[in-house]
Amino acid sequence: MTNLEKKNIEEKPSTQINHILLYDRILLWLSLSLSSIGLVMVISSSIPVGQSLYHDPFFFVKREIFYFFLIFFLSFIFLRTPIVFWKNNSNIILIISIALLVVVLLIGHSIHGSYRWIKIGLLHVQPSEICKISSFCYISSYLARKSNEVRNNFWGFFKPMSIIIIESILLLAEPDLGTVVVLFFTTLLVLFLSGAKIGQFLVIISISTLIIIFLILLEPYRIKRILSFWNPWKDPFGDGYQLTQSLMALGRGNFLGQGLGNSIQKLDYLPDAHSDFIFSIIAEELGYVGAFIILLIIFSISFRAMYIGKKSLEKKQTFSGFLACFIGIWFSFQTLINIGAVTGILPTKGLTLPLISYGGSSLVVNYIAIFFLLRIDFEERLKQSQAFPRRSK
Repeated sequence: MTNLEKKNIEEKPSTQINHILLYDRILLWLSLSLSSIGLVMVISSSIPVGQSLYHDPFFFVKREIFYFFLIFFLSFIFLRTPIVFWKNNSNIILIISIALLVVVLLIGHSIHGSYRWIKIGLLHVQPSEICKISSFCYISSYLARKSNEVRNNFWGFFKPMSIIIIESILLLAEPDLGTVVVLFFTTLLVLFLSGAKIGQFLVIISISTLIIIFLILLEPYRIKRILSFWNPWKDPFGDGYQLTQSLMALGRGNFLGQGLGNSIQKLDYLPDAHSDFIFSIIAEELGYVGAFIILLIIFSISFRAMYIGKKSLEKKQTFSGFLACFIGIWFSFQTLINIGAVTGILPTKGLTLPLISYGGSSLVVNYIAIFFLLRIDFEERLKQSQAFPRRSK
C-alpha cells in the first residue's frame, strides 16, 4: 500500500466526522426534542380512540412509529441532495403536486366529508401537505430569478400568486380552507420580505379578504363554524361541542397539569384529540408550563429557520434564503392558527400542530422542511470551512 493510499484512508473518517459536525445541531436537537414529545403525546392521546375505532389501543402509535422509520430513511436522501437540485427541479415538483390535487378529487379517500387523502397500501398520502413544500420551493426559485420584476412590476408580483390561486381552487374543492389560508398568507409575507411594494399587498389582501368572506357565506357548515366560534356555549352539545370540550381540557390543566396520561377529555370526549386538538391534551396533562415549553420550541425552530434564511440572503444565496424564510413563517403561522382554533380565538381550520400532531403526511413533509434547513445551513458552513481550512499539525 502506498503512502498516498494510507493518507486517504486516514483522512476519510475525519472528513466524514467534520461533515457531521457541520450540521446545525441546535436545529437538529430542537426538532428531535419536539417530535419526541409529540410521539409521547400521540401515545397518550390516541389509545382511547384507537381502541374504540379499531379495537387496537396502539393502532395510531404503530403508524406513527412507521412514519418515523420512513423519515429516518428519507433523511439519507434529502440531507445528501444539494439544495440546487430542488431549485432546478422545482417546476417538475410543482406540476406533480398539482396533479396529485386533481387525483385526490377523482379517487380520494373521504374522511369527515373531505376528500384529502390518497390511499397507497398502508400509506395515506395527503396532497395538500405536499402542495405546501412544493409551492414554497417553486416560488423561492421564482424569486431567485425574478426578484427585480417582483419589486417593480405588478405582474411580476402576481405570477407567483397565480400559482397559489390555482392550487387554492383545487384545495377548496376538497374542501380544505385551512391549507389555502396558510399558503396564501405565507406567500404574501415572503413576497413582502422580497421587497414587493405595499400597494400590491393592499390590492391582494383586499381581494383575498372579500373572497374568504364569500367562501364562508357560500357553505352553511362554515357559517356554523363561525357562529360556534363566537359563542360555543350557546350550543355545547352541537356545533360548539368540540371547542367547549377543548376549553374544558385547557381549564383542567392549570399550571402544572393533571399528569401524563391523566387526561379525561381524550376518553372519547374531545374529537381529534390525537391530531388537530392535541394541544388541548398537552395543556390538560402537562399544564401551562408544558404547553409553554412546546410553543417555545416550535417558535425557536421558526426563528432558527429565519436566521438561516437571513444568512443565506446575505451571501446572495437567494433560493436557499427565501426557502428557509418560507419554512420559518409556515411553521409559526400554522402553529398560530392551530393554537387559535384550540383556544377559541380563531375558527376551526383542521390544521395540525407541526411535528406534534398525529398525521403521516404532515409529519413527513414537516421533516422534509427540516432537512432542507439542515442542508442549506450545511452547505453554507461547508463553504466557510473550505474557505478557511484548518492547518495540519
